[in-house]
Amino acid sequence: MAARENGRKNDPQRTKEDILIVATEEFATHGLAGARVDAIAEKTRTSKRMIYYYFDSKEGLYLAVLERSYRKIRTHEEDLNLSSLAPEEALRTLISSTFDHDETNPDFVRLVSIENIHHAAHMLRSEAIRELNVSVIETIAAILDRGVAQGVFRRNADPIDIHMLISAFCFFRVSNRYTFGTIFRRDLSEPATAQRHKTLIADAVVSYLKT
Repeated sequence: MAARENGRKNDPQRTKEDILIVATEEFATHGLAGARVDAIAEKTRTSKRMIYYYFDSKEGLYLAVLERSYRKIRTHEEDLNLSSLAPEEALRTLISSTFDHDETNPDFVRLVSIENIHHAAHMLRSEAIRELNVSVIETIAAILDRGVAQGVFRRNADPIDIHMLISAFCFFRVSNRYTFGTIFRRDLSEPATAQRHKTLIADAVVSYLKT
């Protein structure tokens, strides 16, 4: 036990990351009110005292989880190197990336849904989340500007509108998967359906910009 504790003390970043990974699942599954710091401490073999030392409070840990979740998707978008691609290809690549991210990260979708229930009360305290999400709007704006300049896109669209259009479709497929699937008897996670939907949202956005 002493060796494990010494290892954690020598690598606090690893310890914090372990806590955030487990806390993400706990908050996504049980919400802010239902999540238990005791459970997070037990699963990470830490203690409530250590968690509060790193994150101050349960709400502080929840906010750190939100920030980490947004940082993950924005960092991935930066790695796509979209500025090196032609405008339409860049936009389709971004849409595909957003689609795949939401599909494979249902915890992110649940966390955002939970924060909306709280009217973004915790997110309002985070400068980091606002700053992180500026990058995707700048990325889309640059793609749109290049597309219009090259005659590929004809519509001068608001990049926030385009971001919302992409996010709404990709997010809805995951957030409403069970209710939508139950009502219409359709499995949205079925590979052929997912691929069709990925093509659908990309074609819809590109067609909108070309008219």
